[in-house]
This record gives sequence, structure tokens and C-alpha cells, in this order.
Amino acid sequence: MAIRHVEPYTDEWLQQPISYVQQVVDLLGAEVADWWEGPCDPRDATVRLTDDTALVWDEESGWRLGAFVSGDRGRHTELTGIRYLGHGLLPRPERVPSALRDARAGVGASSAWRPCYRSHRNCRDGFDVALDFYALA
Repeated sequence: MAIRHVEPYTDEWLQQPISYVQQVVDLLGAEVADWWEGPCDPRDATVRLTDDTALVWDEESGWRLGAFVSGDRGRHTELTGIRYLGHGLLPRPERVPSALRDARAGVGASSAWRPCYRSHRNCRDGFDVALDFYALA
């Protein structure tokens, strides 16, 4: 199989994270009240949880949890009391529920400090290949 890079800012590139986030949403099941894609720069997605918190994933710092303040489709989400889940930028979907439990408890790899794994400006750094893995799953 040849490695295929997606051209930045195309519709395909903008939609690349959807499959990954959908897999996480499916694993969280009944905890999810709603979810949506955010804008780009960086690309992100919000998962509203039933307890008035939200998980936000973005392509620079991975998953974070916080109390939902505002946000909607096509807008970046604002949270308070943020904890980053850890486990890297693109943890396997099946690891996210346990990372969420750790973040709620303030233990494990979770942290109040924002990690920066990459910049969204580095469009040709191979991250699209990692996201493509979840599109094919």
C-alpha cells in the first residue's frame, strides 16, 4: 500500500478527523449528548457529554476535558477547568474512555498543562497519514 498525503485545506483534508472522532464517540456511547466538527486552524471536534462537560480534540494538543461554556458547529469551543487527557495527539480510540475517567479524577496522564505535539501550520508533516489510518478502519 502506498502512502498517500491529502492536500491541505481541501474538503477531504478538512473532513479527515471525522472518522477518528466518530470512533471515540461510539466508544463513549450513552455519555455523549452531541458532537460536531469545529473549524480549522487547528482542525478540531467537540463531544458534548451528558454531565455538562465536553471533550474537545484538536490537531495540536489532542483531547481535553472541561466544563462547557460555549461553542457550536463551525466554531471553536470554549471550556473552563480544562484537563488534557494525555496519551499523545491521536490516542487509540479505545484508550480515550479510560483517559477521560483519569482526567475527571485528576490522575494518570491527565494534566492542566497544554501539550503541543505539533503546529497546525505544519500541513505536510505526515499527520494526515496517521488520520487516514482511522478513515480506513
